[in-house]
Amino acid sequence: MNMEIDRIMEGDCLEVMKQFPDKCFDLVLTDPPYGIGEAAGKNESRGCLAKSKDYGYSDWDDKIPDAAYFDEIFRVSKNQIIFGGNYFILPPSSCWLVWDKLNGKTDFADCELVWTSFDTAVRKFSFRWQGMLQEDMKHKEKRYHPTQKPVKLFMQIIEKYSQPGETILDPFLGSGTTAIAAYNTGRHCVGIEKIPAYVDIARERLAALPMRLDNWSQ
Repeated sequence: MNMEIDRIMEGDCLEVMKQFPDKCFDLVLTDPPYGIGEAAGKNESRGCLAKSKDYGYSDWDDKIPDAAYFDEIFRVSKNQIIFGGNYFILPPSSCWLVWDKLNGKTDFADCELVWTSFDTAVRKFSFRWQGMLQEDMKHKEKRYHPTQKPVKLFMQIIEKYSQPGETILDPFLGSGTTAIAAYNTGRHCVGIEKIPAYVDIARERLAALPMRLDNWSQ
């Protein structure tokens, strides 16, 4: 396969990753669906400030990725950072990341656990992400996806666990956060997403940036 970087690919990431050579990415940074039905309509009463938004596209979280997906992730990348790692069967790790969402009095989780392949100590990242309340209120992000992560949080993680110029893969790209964070920190990125509506959203978000390359829309 011709390995083009800085692009979004539409399709089931398991089938797409099978086309990649071994260890061709420096890092996988991804937030897979957990298979817990965290989709449209479920969160209507869980916030304390306002009714949660119905994002639609409820089929994105219809099942948990099985071992075959993670086998391919480990094959194509040198290191991995996987949000929601506590939901999956993954090897032991000494370097879990803890995202403290500073989300106040709601019944959402106070933190999220992130599995990594790195052989270092546990690290905590604090970044407020409570509905309409965000860490950087002067530059609020529009929410497109029910489990969308903050771009600045992903930038912090990328800067700590990769080097400028390296290439990152997100096989569950969603609305494009990983690709935007990679661009902002001088890394390359390939994103894979199976839901066409989210592919369009990710491409639109990237098109709004002053791009280094012009092939994100492919």
